[in-house]
Amino acid sequence: MKTHLKINSPPPKPNPNPANNSTTRFAVAVFLTLSSTIALPSCGGAQTSSSPENQVAASAPQSAPAPEPVAQRSKTSGASKKAAETPATRPQLIKKAQLSVVVKSIDASTKSVTNIVETQQGDILGFQNQKPPDSSVRQTASVEIRVPQERLETTLNALAKLGNVENRSLMAEDVTDQLVDNEARLRNLRKSEEMVLKIMERSGSVGDVLKAAQELSNIRESIERIDAQLKSLRNQVAYSTISLTLEAAVSAQQTQEPSLGLRVQETWGKATHSVGELTLGLFGLGIWLLAYSPYLLLIGAAVYGFNRFKKQHSVPQIQEPKPPQ
Repeated sequence: MKTHLKINSPPPKPNPNPANNSTTRFAVAVFLTLSSTIALPSCGGAQTSSSPENQVAASAPQSAPAPEPVAQRSKTSGASKKAAETPATRPQLIKKAQLSVVVKSIDASTKSVTNIVETQQGDILGFQNQKPPDSSVRQTASVEIRVPQERLETTLNALAKLGNVENRSLMAEDVTDQLVDNEARLRNLRKSEEMVLKIMERSGSVGDVLKAAQELSNIRESIERIDAQLKSLRNQVAYSTISLTLEAAVSAQQTQEPSLGLRVQETWGKATHSVGELTLGLFGLGIWLLAYSPYLLLIGAAVYGFNRFKKQHSVPQIQEPKPPQ
């Protein structure tokens, strides 16, 4: 026989004061409405942190930053590529030019070159004027010029106007890497110098101090050497050199042949000059002999005495008598 048990749950308890609950709910709703009405004008549209979404985001733990938009990332990458492609500094070039010009007059062109160099704030490092011994050879002159690099083209154009240009060339050597490398080495050496000086300031043994002093001397020697190299490279970059060759347009004029009378006069003058030189030479020789005459007399007397002594002591050969036939 099965027994069925029926368990009845107790009925819900009735709210003892339903009026108070409704009043409380109404008061809370009014308070929220008033508070939101007061808070919205004070916060404004810019402050969105008071919104429920922002409050939830603030209460949530911080996550990774949101990814940038595709358009913004493309703009950023394009700007970085442009910055990478654009060199930070201009290349440091050592420029050397060669110019050969045919001019009408070497002397007049030389004066013009001097004026051009002074106008362009340059210097003439060397000048050589070669006058040919033969009239069939053209006269030439070589000038070594140094001008500021920014005035190189202007100077070349001004020099080219002196005559007809036969040859014009320009060579450039990029020393940017050398300058950057030397500057980096110089910075590192100066840092090493500061470190060694700090080490020397500390108290230590005499041996440590001597080692530090030797190391400091080596570092300063390297600094002076690299600094000199930097100054030389920067000077070569700042000033360009021009090797200018001036050549006369026509050969030198032949000298007029002298007349017969002029030739005779020149020959007589050369002969008398030669006689005078010979007379002076003989007179000088006599003076030298007179000055050395005591020594010559002694030498002569010694030779004479030796020969006489030799004759006196020489034994004459005795011939044996021949038997009678």
